[in-house]
Amino acid sequence: MHIALRAVHDSDLPVFFRQMNDPEALRMAAFTPADPADQDAFDEHWRKIRASSDIVRTILGDGDVVGSAAVYGEPGEREVTYWIDRAYWGRGVATAALRALLAEVRDRPLYARAAADNTGSRRVLEKCGFETSVRARGFAPARGEVIDEVVLHLAE
Repeated sequence: MHIALRAVHDSDLPVFFRQMNDPEALRMAAFTPADPADQDAFDEHWRKIRASSDIVRTILGDGDVVGSAAVYGEPGEREVTYWIDRAYWGRGVATAALRALLAEVRDRPLYARAAADNTGSRRVLEKCGFETSVRARGFAPARGEVIDEVVLHLAE
């Protein structure tokens, strides 16, 4: 599968909304909006993101929208995030997309967060050079409870 990144188009947003409302994906991601089904909040969130200086990309797999990836935050504290349609999990999409994003965004350090039990996402981040730097606990809206999380960093 050929993975590419491009700017987010208006037509991508309904796909992202659908992807963000997959119950299994929400549980795995854990740190999600309080109410992912709130279309108005979703629209406002994406309006702000697209108007910001953050780097936000649509992930294409063989030309189809399969997710999104971004780098956001203040210099020195910037974080990466990504969301992959569950139908594409385990196929190298997240790793390829994150590598492409990291090639585009040369800022370092970069950080990432993941639920401690989200081994798939942690593996993607580690394949791309991120290392675990902190273990913490935080409230995960998708699970309705405080869970273990890891903060990873990419220094070079």
